[in-house]
Amino acid sequence: MSTAAPGRTAAESTPWWPAPPAPGRPNILTVVLDDTGWSDFGCYGSEIRTPTIDALAENGLRFTNFHVNPMCSPTRASLFTGRNNHRLGMRFIADTDTGFENSRGRIDPDVPLLPDLLRPHGYGSYQVGKWHLAPGHEITPAGPYDNWPLRRGFDRFYGFMGGATDQLSPELFEDHHPVQPSRDPDYHLSADLADRAISYLREHRTYRSGSPFYLNLALGATHAPLQAPRAYAERYLDVFTKGWDRTRADRLRRQTEAGLVPEGTELTERNPGVAPWDELTDDQRSLYAHLQAVYAGFLEHADAQLGRVVDALREWGELDNTLVLVLSDNGASREGGPQGAVDVNAPYNGIPQTVEQELSRLDALGGPEGPAHYPEGWATASNTPFRLYKQYTDLGGVRVPLVVHWPRGIAERGGVRDQFAHAVDIAPTLLDAAGIPVEEERFDGRSITSVLGDATAPAPRDTQYFEMLGHRALWHDGWKAVTTHVPGTSYEDDVWRLYDTRRDFSECHDLAALQPARLAGLCRLWEEEAARHGVFPLDDRPLKELLALRTGQGMHGATHVRLEAGASHVPAPPRITGSNRSMRATALLRRTADGVLLAAGTAAGGYVLYVKDRHLVFEHRLLGDHVVCASPAPLPAGPTTAGFRLRCRDDRSAGVTLEAGGVPLAHAEIPMTAGRLSGYGLDVGRDTASRVSTAYGDEFPQPGDALVHVDLHFTGPEDMEEVAETMEAVE
Repeated sequence: MSTAAPGRTAAESTPWWPAPPAPGRPNILTVVLDDTGWSDFGCYGSEIRTPTIDALAENGLRFTNFHVNPMCSPTRASLFTGRNNHRLGMRFIADTDTGFENSRGRIDPDVPLLPDLLRPHGYGSYQVGKWHLAPGHEITPAGPYDNWPLRRGFDRFYGFMGGATDQLSPELFEDHHPVQPSRDPDYHLSADLADRAISYLREHRTYRSGSPFYLNLALGATHAPLQAPRAYAERYLDVFTKGWDRTRADRLRRQTEAGLVPEGTELTERNPGVAPWDELTDDQRSLYAHLQAVYAGFLEHADAQLGRVVDALREWGELDNTLVLVLSDNGASREGGPQGAVDVNAPYNGIPQTVEQELSRLDALGGPEGPAHYPEGWATASNTPFRLYKQYTDLGGVRVPLVVHWPRGIAERGGVRDQFAHAVDIAPTLLDAAGIPVEEERFDGRSITSVLGDATAPAPRDTQYFEMLGHRALWHDGWKAVTTHVPGTSYEDDVWRLYDTRRDFSECHDLAALQPARLAGLCRLWEEEAARHGVFPLDDRPLKELLALRTGQGMHGATHVRLEAGASHVPAPPRITGSNRSMRATALLRRTADGVLLAAGTAAGGYVLYVKDRHLVFEHRLLGDHVVCASPAPLPAGPTTAGFRLRCRDDRSAGVTLEAGGVPLAHAEIPMTAGRLSGYGLDVGRDTASRVSTAYGDEFPQPGDALVHVDLHFTGPEDMEEVAETMEAVE
C-alpha cells in the first residue's frame, strides 16, 4: 500500500495502484472423490476404466502411502486447513455437535481455509460439489450461512451441502440459493458439476485473465446412492461375476506388476462377516455382481466428466500450469451391509430385503428408482490389499489413492512416491507450490513439494495420529500401532497391534507380542499427540445419544412447522421430511384447485398430498410398496382446509386418514414408514424432483391464489435410534 500522503489536489499528489498478481503462479485443481477405495482407479490395479485419471498419473505421479481421516468431513476439513481434524472441531461428521470443542460439526471460525490464504495472492476460488462442513440444522434456504462455502473464503459455490445426495434428483445450492431440479431425463449430477466447473473457469479466464484459480471439484461419486447411465453399468455386468476374492487377488497382482506395492506384499485376511464368494448362492452372486457393475459404471462415468474439465484446461492452454490432485476422502464404505441393495434406502432405514426381492427389481438398478449400494465384500475389494473400511483407522479406512499432475512443476512422468503423506500436508504443499510463504506454525502438516520433485526425498514428517469413534492409530517413523475399539467397552481393554510398515506394506503381520516395548512407546506417543491436538475426550457414545443433545436446533425435533405457499425447498438434513413420525398436515386453501399441496422425496421413495379433479389424494412410496388413499367425494369449491393425519406404530407401519374441514374422508394402511424415504427433502405447493406420483405431470403446482400455507404438527417424538442408524449408514 502507498505510504505517500495525498496532497491537496491531484496535481500535487502521486497516484498509486496495487501490483497485479505475481505471474507464473500455478492454477490449482483438487478433485475429491467420495468413498473410493485405494485400488479402484485403473492406474492402481482396478478393472474399472478410469482413462482420465490414468492419463494424469502417466504424465504425473502416483502416491502409494497417502493417508486421510477415515470419514469425509474430517478429511475435507484437514485438506482445506492443513490442520488435524480434532483441533478444528471436526472429530466426526459435520451433522453433529457433541458439546465438546473437538466435535462442533464445523471448522473453527478462527481458522482460515485455503481460499482465504490464496486470495491475497490473486487467486479466484471455486467450490463445486460436496461441502459437508456445516451442521445439519444450518442447511436451509435461509442459512445461517456462517459455515457455507462463501463465508469460508470461496468466491462461488455450486453443489450440495450434506454428506450425500441423489445423483439424478440432487438437492443443490448455488451460492446461497436453492437450485431447481433438472427435468432432463438424461441428467446426472457428475455431468452437471463438470458443466459448472467449466463454466466458472471459463468466466474466470475471461474476466480475470492473468489471475490464477483454485477449484475444488468434490464429486458425489462414488458415495451411495450408486447411480450411473445404464450403458456405463452394462459394460461391467460380466466383469465382476468372478467375485470379490478373485478381484482382490487380481488387483494385488497388477499392483505388484506396476511397482505400486513391494514384491511379496500379501492380502490381509477377508474382513469379518464377508463370506467367501464361492460359498454364495447363484442368486446372491448374480445380485452382488450387478450391484458392483453399477459402482464401476458410476466411477467410469465420473472419470469421463473429469475428462471434460481436463480437456477444457488443455484447450485453453492452462493444463500444464495447473497443479491437479485427485484423491478420495476415505476408504471404501461397508454401509451397504452384507447384501447391498437395489434401493439404498432399505439398508439406510434398517429394512431387510431378501435376495429374491432385490433380484425382482434389477431393471430399476442405478436409475431413479434404483439408487443402489454394493455389499461390503466389494468394499473389501476396493480397499485391496488392506484391512477394514471407512470409519476405521486401519489402512482400509485411511489410505487412499493420490494422483498429482503438474507438467510445468514436475519433470518426472509416471513416477511413484512411497513417502508418507497425509491430508494435513495438502494445504502447505499447495501454498508452497504457488510460491506463497508457508508459516509452519499455522499448520500441522508440512509441504511435500520436495517429494514431488525427488523420489528419494525424505518425508517431511515422522509422526501422525488417527482417531475415529474410539478407533485409534499412530504412524511414527515407519512403525504403526492401531486398535479397533468396541463401543461401550473400556479403552484400557482395547488390544493394540503393531506393524513394521517398511517391510509389511499391507499390515498383515502383527508384531505386538514380539516387540511389546516398542508398542508401549508408540501408545504413549499416541497419548501425547492426542493431548496436543485436542482429541480428548474420547467419545464412543452412540449417535442416538449425541443427537438427543441438540434436538432443538433449527428444525431438528420441531413439533410444529409452517410452510408458506411459495416457500423454498426444505432440504433433507432437517429431518422433517420422512414418514416415521406421527403427524398431522393441514393445508389452508382460499379455494380448491388441482395441484400438489405437499411433496416429500422422489419416485424412489416419498409421499405426496395433492388435489386432482377436486379429489384429495395421498400417496406413499417406499421400496416398491405404493399406497394410494383418495377421497370418495370432491372437496368443496370454496375456502377449506385439507390434509392428512398419520399415526405411526411401533412395528413401523402406519395408518393415514385424509381430512377436509376437520372431517375424515378416507383411510389407508401403510405397511412400512421410514425417516429417509429418499435423499430428497420436501416442497410445498409443488413436486419438484422426480415425481412421487404418476398421476400428474411436471411439478403439478398449486395456483398462486389457492394455497395459503401448510402446517405440519408432529404428534409423536423422533425415534433417535432410527435417526442415528440412518445417519450412520448414510455417512
